[in-house]
Amino acid sequence: MRRTALAALCLAAAATVGLTGCMPGQVKADSKPKGPFAGLTGGEIADRAMKSTTGAASLRMKGDVTDDESDGTIQIDMAVNKKGECAGTMSMGGQGKAELIKTGDTVYMKYDEAFVRAQSKGESKQDTEAAVSMLAGKWTRMAAKGQDAKDIAGLCDLDSVLGGAEDGDSDATRGRTTTVDGTPAIVLHEKDGKDRYTAYVATEGKPYLLRIDGSSAKEPLNLTFSDYNQPVPAKKPAGKILDLDALDG
Repeated sequence: MRRTALAALCLAAAATVGLTGCMPGQVKADSKPKGPFAGLTGGEIADRAMKSTTGAASLRMKGDVTDDESDGTIQIDMAVNKKGECAGTMSMGGQGKAELIKTGDTVYMKYDEAFVRAQSKGESKQDTEAAVSMLAGKWTRMAAKGQDAKDIAGLCDLDSVLGGAEDGDSDATRGRTTTVDGTPAIVLHEKDGKDRYTAYVATEGKPYLLRIDGSSAKEPLNLTFSDYNQPVPAKKPAGKILDLDALDG
């Protein structure tokens, strides 16, 4: 089965935030489409959307993806650019929140108490309380190329997040027109067996991808994309910062 543009986007998300298995099946193209993108099939619209989206210098992605390791859900709200910078938040299964900034070769993170406690499950009470005392509410730093930060740093590389999405010919079908956060959009559909994937593409201005949803029971996906080509507020946090690499050393 060939990989389409939307499938490639799903698989790229797998490599960065834990999602796998977004491979659509073959769908017959629409005939004589009218309205926005008149004369174009759903697949042609999807291909244009992937070209515009992957050509953006930055964007913001927000939503839920599946974490393969825990079988839980990761909630992300992250601005990312092609310089490898990012700024935003993430949460694991709704249990607390972590702020994340990557600029240059350094990853900065700040965890709230609920996040630290959730990540300390299985540890002794003494170790958990020690972790909370040391980490909760405080900015930390790690080298982006270090073992503990590599996966997180990958989330901050827009080329990795969208890698390969511009390749392949999509076989999506056209759906209705709607709006996503006030932006006019057209709905595109792809499928893989019982699983269904839906994309929303802007019909005004550049055909950016605005949202993608996956209905897979095992690996649901709901991500919105916005703030294209806007500056990413990735700056070193002010004040005292705990160097986690020094602690490991």
